[in-house]
Amino acid sequence: MISTSLQARRITQTLFLVQSLGGAAGVAIFPIIAILGARLSGRDALAGVPGTAYLVGSALSAFGWGLLMDRWGRRATLAVGQIAGAAGALLSGAAVLAGSFAMFLLGGLLIGTASAALALSRFVSAEVHPPSERGRAISTVVLGGTVGGILGPLLAGPMGGAARAAGLDELAGPFGATFTLFLLAAAAIVIGLRPEPKDLAAAIGGQQRAAAGPARSILEIFKTRPALVALLAMVFGQLVMAMLMVITPLHMRQHEHPLTTISYVISAHVVGMYAFSIFSGRLVDRWGRGPVIATGSMILAVAALGSRLSPDFVPLAASLFLIGLGWNFCFVGGSSLLADQLTPAERARTQGFNDLLIGLASAVGSLGSGLVFATVGFGAMGVVGAAVALFLLSITAWSRVWRREAEPSMP
Repeated sequence: MISTSLQARRITQTLFLVQSLGGAAGVAIFPIIAILGARLSGRDALAGVPGTAYLVGSALSAFGWGLLMDRWGRRATLAVGQIAGAAGALLSGAAVLAGSFAMFLLGGLLIGTASAALALSRFVSAEVHPPSERGRAISTVVLGGTVGGILGPLLAGPMGGAARAAGLDELAGPFGATFTLFLLAAAAIVIGLRPEPKDLAAAIGGQQRAAAGPARSILEIFKTRPALVALLAMVFGQLVMAMLMVITPLHMRQHEHPLTTISYVISAHVVGMYAFSIFSGRLVDRWGRGPVIATGSMILAVAALGSRLSPDFVPLAASLFLIGLGWNFCFVGGSSLLADQLTPAERARTQGFNDLLIGLASAVGSLGSGLVFATVGFGAMGVVGAAVALFLLSITAWSRVWRREAEPSMP
C-alpha cells in the first residue's frame, strides 16, 4: 500500500505540472491583452479593461470554485476550471479576428475563471501535508509558474507567426497556444491527481479534525489577527503587482519596444514571481510567515519606485522581476499563514473567499492602472505601488506575527 506521504508528494508533483501548463496559458497572452484592449476599444484609457475582465472573472469564480471543491472534490473542480479557460481562449481568439471588444471581454472572463481554479491548487497541496511542510508544498506548486513563464512566451511568438502566415491577425495566434495548454492541464488533472486530495487530507486530519470543533464562519476566521494579516498580505501584494504588470506592455509599446522585447520583460516578471518559490517556501517554514511577508513588502516598495526611473528594457525588466519576487514572498507567506489557521471543514470555502478578494484587488489594480496611466502617466503608478507596499509592511509589523507560525494547532 502506498504511504500517505508518497501520495502527497505525487499530488504536489501533479499540481506542479498543472501550474506549469496553466501558467503558460496565461503568460502566452498576457503581453498582448492591454495592446488589444486599446486597439479593440479605440481608447488607451480602456487598455486595462480586458485585464480587469480577466481578473473579475477570477474574483467572482474563486468562492464558487471553493464551494464546488467541497461538493465535487478537488480533482473534478480543477479540471472543469481549466476546460472553462480553453473555451475562453477560443472566444478571445475569435474576438480578435472579428474586432469585437465585448466578445474579447467575455473570453477574458472565462480565462479568469480558469486562473481562479488554478490558484486554489496551492491550498490543495498544502492540505495533504503537515504544517511543518506547508510552506514548501505551496511553493512547489507556485514554482510551476516558472515553467509557464518560460514556455508561454516561447509559444506566443511562433503562434503569432503562424497566424500571420495564414493571413490572420498576428495577435490572434497566442490564443491558440492558450487553448491547447488549458486542455493539457485538464488532462493532467484527470489522469494524475489521484487519490482525491480531499479524501487524503481527511485521512491525514483524522483525530485532529474531530477535535477541532464546529466550523467557524468566514467572518469569525478573519477576525483573528493571523488570518487577517494573511489575507492582507495576499490582497495588497496582488494589488501592487497588478497595477504595474498590467500596464507595462502598453507603456513599452508607446516607447516603440517590439512585441518580443515586451514578452521578455513579462517573462522576467513571471520568473520573479515563481522561480524562487522553492526558497521562499523554505524561508516561510524556517523563519516564520511574518518575516517573509515583511521582506516581500519591502521588495515591492523598492521595485515599484524603481519601475519609474527609465522606459528602457533592462531597468523595466529588473523592476518587474523584483515586483514578481516581492509578490512571491507575500503570496507564499500569506498562503501558508492562512492554511495554518483553518480546520479541514473550513478550508475550501475560506480559501475560495480569500482568493475572491485577491481577484478583486487585481481587478481594481488593473482598471486603475489604465486610468492613472492615461491621466498622469506611468511614473505616478510606481509611487502609488510603493505606498501600498509600505502600508502592508506597517500592518505586518503591527500584527507581530513574527514567531514561527509554522507550528500551529490546526491540522
